[in-house]
Amino acid sequence: MSETVLDVRNLEAGYEPGMPIVRGASITVGKGEIVVVLGPNGAGKSTFIKAIAGLVPITGGTVFLDGKDITAAPAHTMVRLGLAFVPQTENIFPLMSVEDNLKVACGILERREIPARIEEMYAAFPDLVRQRRTAAGNLSGGQRQMLAVARALIVHPKVLVLDEPSAGLSPKFVSVVFEMLAGIRRSDVTVLLVEQNAKAALAIGDRAYVLVEGKDRHEGVASELWSDPVVAELYLGQRPQHHKGGAA
Repeated sequence: MSETVLDVRNLEAGYEPGMPIVRGASITVGKGEIVVVLGPNGAGKSTFIKAIAGLVPITGGTVFLDGKDITAAPAHTMVRLGLAFVPQTENIFPLMSVEDNLKVACGILERREIPARIEEMYAAFPDLVRQRRTAAGNLSGGQRQMLAVARALIVHPKVLVLDEPSAGLSPKFVSVVFEMLAGIRRSDVTVLLVEQNAKAALAIGDRAYVLVEGKDRHEGVASELWSDPVVAELYLGQRPQHHKGGAA
């Protein structure tokens, strides 16, 4: 693995005192990697990454970003520290235009940087160029996710954290979103994502962790986990199809 950018050790977190949902989970994410967190419903996946992003109280363990302890950092400071979080829902301003959504996300940038960064996002996400004056609420599901990711990337984060980026999307747009995420590695941004669509996520990921009951129970190379019968049957709730020459 490359140089570690995000290091989460024995994390405990939850919404109610004394009732942790995440119970000692640990992961590492290397520079330039796409790391996927999988697991059955109720495993604590979304709570886990929300805790990393400062949105859920942490009661134990530590979170290091580029070697700096950010465990107690408030959520609103995470972007300045280098961590950008894209929630599953409410990740854009629907009544504002695409361009105004991007401008609002530029809050920590120098004013002189903003026009160039907006143009860079349009270059990275050409679909948004044609919609720049459109209210974000009128975009397709896939375009909304593009805008949400562009809003996160515009401030040059070290780590991009996403919660269920394919949730609610049609199969067509799921493919578009995962192609977009695979392309992000070219911008030298490290990606950590929670995803219920295991097959699509493992296809673009470098490594993956499986959370069960708030603990990391299994990890490995993403391309190999899809064909791991223990992961597929017990944790992901599905049995992969095997063919001669490898897994589907």
